Amino acid sequence: METYSARPGWGIFWMVVTGICFVSVTALVKLLGTRIPATEAAFLRYLLGLVFLAPFILQLFRTRFDRRAWALFAGRGIAHSVAVVLWFFAMARIPIADVTAMNYLSPVYVTLGAALFLGERLALRRVAAVIAALVGALIILRPGFREVGAGHIAMLVAAVFFGASYLLAKRASAMTSPGIVVAMLSLSVTLGLAPLAARVWVTPTLYELAILSAVALVATGAHYAMTLAFRAAPLTVTQPVTFLQLVWAVLLGAVFFDEGVDVFVVLGGMVIVCAISFISWREAVVRRRAVTPPVSATKF
Repeated sequence: METYSARPGWGIFWMVVTGICFVSVTALVKLLGTRIPATEAAFLRYLLGLVFLAPFILQLFRTRFDRRAWALFAGRGIAHSVAVVLWFFAMARIPIADVTAMNYLSPVYVTLGAALFLGERLALRRVAAVIAALVGALIILRPGFREVGAGHIAMLVAAVFFGASYLLAKRASAMTSPGIVVAMLSLSVTLGLAPLAARVWVTPTLYELAILSAVALVATGAHYAMTLAFRAAPLTVTQPVTFLQLVWAVLLGAVFFDEGVDVFVVLGGMVIVCAISFISWREAVVRRRAVTPPVSATKF
């Protein structure tokens, strides 16, 4: 059951901060460019991120897990590794707004996965909301009316794997503390990507390492701000605020990366966020144990 301190104003504030941080991460990765292969960039992001999780890493080595827990951690590490590599690949090739809007699909995939694999009931209203979200994705992509590149395909698949990672994290969090779950994710992704990064290794410059360090720092700050938002207000209050991430993404892309403003991307993102918000509201109304996550919770 979701616990919070009934301070909706602070919940909205911290969710706005979360959105700004996550969009800043996408801007930093965009700034990094394509010289560093996506696999190596993802590996370095998680390797550098281990610095901020040092206390939990030390606790991790003193914790004993059963076979089921190890299977969940391993499965999540694989799913998240694939998702992050695809995300880095997409971020360097398509507009920031496109990546942000398409990432909104992850909670939709979580809802479908919960119904298929966790036995969660998928009522007609939730089915309608899922269909609406997929229509939003079609509005963004507009196949046949615009070129759908490799970056768009990569982001669609990344959203699926981010959703799978969240579902596995949901199961793992019932067995151990959230800090251990996050630390295990960072460690497993780092170890999983290390051999792949070695095969395509390009020695990063100090400038590139500084950007990746900033990515790790800002992403950590985003997750912390998101935790504060969840403590202050219910998901039904904070979820609609995630649409502001798309506003920040459009502004960043237009002002700093000369990407222009695509009205269809904004419209499609609005449709998806409305669908996710409706699903979250329905979960609250029927007092289910929340399955559908906020958009930010599925990010790296």
